[in-house]
Amino acid sequence: MARDEINAFLGTGTDYQGKLNFQGAVRIDGNFKGEVESEGTLVVGKEASVEGVLKVGQLVLSGKLSGEVFAREKAVLHKTANLQGNLLTPVLVVEEGAVLEGRVTMTSGASESVETETQEIS
Repeated sequence: MARDEINAFLGTGTDYQGKLNFQGAVRIDGNFKGEVESEGTLVVGKEASVEGVLKVGQLVLSGKLSGEVFAREKAVLHKTANLQGNLLTPVLVVEEGAVLEGRVTMTSGASESVETETQEIS
């Protein structure tokens, strides 16, 4: 999948609560509270605020995120990112200026670890 192919978009000014399941890539620029589950890529824009449990293939964070994050492949925190919570991923990219408060766990077998951690938290 090309990096810029977004399947769904929750724009600025939107508020959403609930459970989000998707394939491919989704971008959130509004406010989201709940659960996200996908093998795809979740892009959280600079103006976005997300709260909850995220289980995704990849996370690209530029806005605020509070909660538990399980990124099976990779997590990228841009300079405007603010992550408050726990992160489990095999690959972590953090730009200078990003804020990360919480526990970070990096393992080579993230898929297995995600399943283990998820079961422990549930």
